[in-house]
Amino acid sequence: MPQHIEIKKNISVIGTGYWGKNLVRNFHSLGALHTVCDINPATVQDFCDKYPGIEGQTSFEEILNNPEIAGVAIATPAETHFLLAQKAILAGKDVYVEKPLCLSENEGRQLNELAEEYKRILMIGHLLWYHPAVLKLKDLIHHGELGRIQYIYSNRLNLGKLRREENVLWSFAPHDISVILGLLGEMPEAVRAQGSNFLHQNIADTTVTLLSFPSGVKAHIFVSWLHPFKEQKLIVVGDKKMAVFNDTAPWSEKLLLFPHTVEWTDNIPVANKAEAITVPLEEDEPLRAECLHFLECMRSRRTPRTDGEEGLRVLHVLNSCQASLEQERQRALHTAEHLETNKFFAHETAVLEDNVTIGEGTKLWHFSHLLPGTSIGKQCTVGQNVSLGPNVSIGNNCKIQNNVSVYEGITLEDNVFCGPSMVFTNVYNPRCEFPRKKQLHKTLVQHGATLGANCTIICGVTIGKYAFIGAGAVVTGDVPDFALMVGNPARQIGWMSRYGERMSLPPTGDGEYKCPHTEDVYILKNGKVSCKNANVQR
Repeated sequence: MPQHIEIKKNISVIGTGYWGKNLVRNFHSLGALHTVCDINPATVQDFCDKYPGIEGQTSFEEILNNPEIAGVAIATPAETHFLLAQKAILAGKDVYVEKPLCLSENEGRQLNELAEEYKRILMIGHLLWYHPAVLKLKDLIHHGELGRIQYIYSNRLNLGKLRREENVLWSFAPHDISVILGLLGEMPEAVRAQGSNFLHQNIADTTVTLLSFPSGVKAHIFVSWLHPFKEQKLIVVGDKKMAVFNDTAPWSEKLLLFPHTVEWTDNIPVANKAEAITVPLEEDEPLRAECLHFLECMRSRRTPRTDGEEGLRVLHVLNSCQASLEQERQRALHTAEHLETNKFFAHETAVLEDNVTIGEGTKLWHFSHLLPGTSIGKQCTVGQNVSLGPNVSIGNNCKIQNNVSVYEGITLEDNVFCGPSMVFTNVYNPRCEFPRKKQLHKTLVQHGATLGANCTIICGVTIGKYAFIGAGAVVTGDVPDFALMVGNPARQIGWMSRYGERMSLPPTGDGEYKCPHTEDVYILKNGKVSCKNANVQR
């Protein structure tokens, strides 16, 4: 960065709070500060007293109308960034805006398009890209000094400043996301974030984020403002060397390389540790370098290192992290709500929506989804990729195998078995062009029935108690108790016992059968089977 550029006194800092005061200090030391702007008149006067020769203003509109001000540095709350930056660009000002660029990706794209249309500089305050250690680390990676990058992790921890206008993810993580994206030169293909709310039920105080990249690199980011001491570390692990950037260490130790290696002996990995190598750095305040970079870009009209496009990439990842954070928290809230009265297992990928009831001992496996209004009884097993609901009732001790959807209008009584990939319908004549959500036909599957793999149950029927539907059968009408059904369309070929074996009863007429396993006695009379065992559902 050129150190001897022509400096003009043409910058206004908008917002002089926690971070804005540092921008005021640096732009003033560079001889570029024209005006400070803050809504508090007393604050403005204090800065004018501290920095003689600058002007003070409480009106942003006055800043926009002042032809002597060519650039603005915005350090106000994030929710105001879009509107202030938009107005500044439209007024012909170059814009530096503190992280994040704004809160909405759509608004971020609008700012980029506007800056391009009006040929204005739009620069984002991602401070670490002006830190000598990060620039050196980027250079080491570029020249292969670390080898193939395997994973990156960062910790940004401190005890407060505790915020209420944003959570710790938006407050701390943008810096680390910016650096990780820049070091790898790619966007993540998957994002997952979890957080904890200790001081306020709606504001995360600590978050852990996992980023997965197409190249196979993994990165995680741990941020917290409830930590006993300040820690700001970025660790990059390559297959040749490992780098540690410790921003709280003295300048002589801020960037260290560890030429550790891993060797394999008898197919067992053995770590060989080596002494740390100090990477020499030129001492320079990153914020001063960042302010100087903005001034140089204003003069030369070159694209900033952290331009609007870079800011938009970071914003996209932040919004993805926030969405994941909310999904994880919602899942945890639902689980906690149900666990107050029930004890069940739900795999971490299962989705439990509002107003669902789950009985004790029930297990919900990978990617199962319970929609609103669904009730499932005790000791049930729900397999992978199962969707239940909305407004579905499922009894106790049911087993629903993989890839089954139980739609609204379908009721399963106790002890029902649904085989893998079997199908329910709930509309006779579905059309996309003519929705028939109000024409659902109810289906009842009674106690103990078995629905074989890949069978199809056309809606509007009743499957009798302990009926057995063979694999691949297509049921189009009511099924009697204990009936054995096969084929397409399904036809009855016999009778099945409660135990699940075919009974030697005549296809027509009357008869009697005693089960050798349960000693139940079955009586066939007038085309219907009943069981004498008093414990059997009738």
